[in-house]
Amino acid sequence: MSIKKTSPRETVQIHLPDGMVLEGPRHAPVGQFLQSIAGDLSAPLMGAVINGELHELGYPVTMDAHVRPITLTDSDGARIYRRSLTFLLEAAFSSLFPQASLLIDHSVASGGYYCHTQGREPLSQPELDSLEAEMRRLVSLDLPFERREVTLAEAIALFESQNYPDKIRLFAHRRKPYVTLYSLGSHSDYHHGYMTPSTGYLKWFGLALSNGGFTLRFPRRHTPSELSPQEDFPQLLAAFRQYGRWLERLGIESVGALNDKIAAGQVRELVLVSEALHEQHISAIAGQIHEKRDTLRLVLIAGPSSSGKTTFSRRLAVQLLALGLSPFALEMDHYFVDREKTPLDENGEYDFETIEALDLPRLWQNLEALVAGQEVQLPHFNFQTGKQETGDVVHLRPGQIIILEGIHGLNPRLVPPSLAKSTFRVYASALTQLNLDRHNRVSTTDTRLIRRIVRDARERGYSAQQTIARWESVRRGEKRHIFPYQEHADVMFNSALVYEMAMLKPLAEPLLRQVPYNTPEYIETKRLLAFLDWFLPLETDLIPDNSILKEFVGGSILKGFKLWEK
Repeated sequence: MSIKKTSPRETVQIHLPDGMVLEGPRHAPVGQFLQSIAGDLSAPLMGAVINGELHELGYPVTMDAHVRPITLTDSDGARIYRRSLTFLLEAAFSSLFPQASLLIDHSVASGGYYCHTQGREPLSQPELDSLEAEMRRLVSLDLPFERREVTLAEAIALFESQNYPDKIRLFAHRRKPYVTLYSLGSHSDYHHGYMTPSTGYLKWFGLALSNGGFTLRFPRRHTPSELSPQEDFPQLLAAFRQYGRWLERLGIESVGALNDKIAAGQVRELVLVSEALHEQHISAIAGQIHEKRDTLRLVLIAGPSSSGKTTFSRRLAVQLLALGLSPFALEMDHYFVDREKTPLDENGEYDFETIEALDLPRLWQNLEALVAGQEVQLPHFNFQTGKQETGDVVHLRPGQIIILEGIHGLNPRLVPPSLAKSTFRVYASALTQLNLDRHNRVSTTDTRLIRRIVRDARERGYSAQQTIARWESVRRGEKRHIFPYQEHADVMFNSALVYEMAMLKPLAEPLLRQVPYNTPEYIETKRLLAFLDWFLPLETDLIPDNSILKEFVGGSILKGFKLWEK
């Protein structure tokens, strides 16, 4: 075929992953192209990846492109839906209660955001019903979310007129000269990320009174068109509230306030008080264990990936030693079954995260024998051969407490029924409550992912791309094996530190910038970089040697800690 000059077509083609090609007018929104196949998708359409970049459905297609639809079952699609739903709630709230403020606080495990009000009493049930009715009215009208870019000065002036000091403080440190705002009718705001084209996409939600506020309920990814049953999470809520009180004590209500402290050179005090609050809580937990020392024989510690469980367990051991208790660390990893006995997951691969991957009969037997004061031959798991081998012979002294840390620590099946009443359970996680502003929350998952990216690069030689590629599988295991049992804990330890994103930023950004363009992980990388851009950076030399954060940045004085006796 000969090559010749020609004029641009009036149409463009988009190539879908299954080989289908759609053709339409140049500059038409990508959502208009994808509407023709929306009925064939497994879940509602939320956005699109165009030539390796995530875009809203209103993005115009100006040239032939490879396009992948993003639905409510995708993590990016879920974020677009929840962000848009939050904006819908905020617009409806401002019209019904113009003298009050709405705060989007934190997520709840059953699918939702815990919200509360300022400037008035908590909403009554009739008021909440009116708010939900107004939201549904706006959805029925299918009103557009209008997007526009304004200068930083214009955005700050808008938020001054709306009396949003947290947003003003946030934008005072912004490096980009513009801000993307969204409007629904006369209501405008900044939201960190993309939106659906209109209110008509937001069909699945509910509002429910809870714990002095209310929950904005939305579908979870695996059930995109239905809401999960409403559940109570009193322990989780208490942990978030405790952290909220810590933030109040520190005088930091948002990321803008943190940046103000950094800019004012007040970081040293901030670090010291934050770490003191951690130590105070760990000491209190050790005190609870000490009070039950006559009947307590086993402490279980569980939590999701990168929650700081290892450092927490060692700091807890130090506190217990200071109280005269001698802990013994039993390693759960040595109780893996031989590899050929490991259960397979739905993809036919070894599932090392299910509790069936552990030799529970032997663990039960060893625990009962140790508590009874008997000499026990422990197993040692050889990860290279995938076999259980002979480990140490141990014998506990009278009153010695076993500490067992691992993914299944809160699962009732982990320990024999005979030890259930002599067991103390701790759930550790980074329950971040420091949000960008009152309407833009910071995900606890993002905090843990950034921690893990930094640690994996330093300790395991993994690139950020490799860590991000594994993250979805890690999260899937947490949802199955950890989160369902978190309320079984006797106490929750929140490992989040108010200053940590500022410390992690200069370590994480260079790693993230190495992720190649047009790879599956690039979209997530770009999102994380945009998130980190809101924080002023800090050097890590201010982190105390025993900090939870040292587990990820390196240099922990507790690395290799072996004070307990066998």
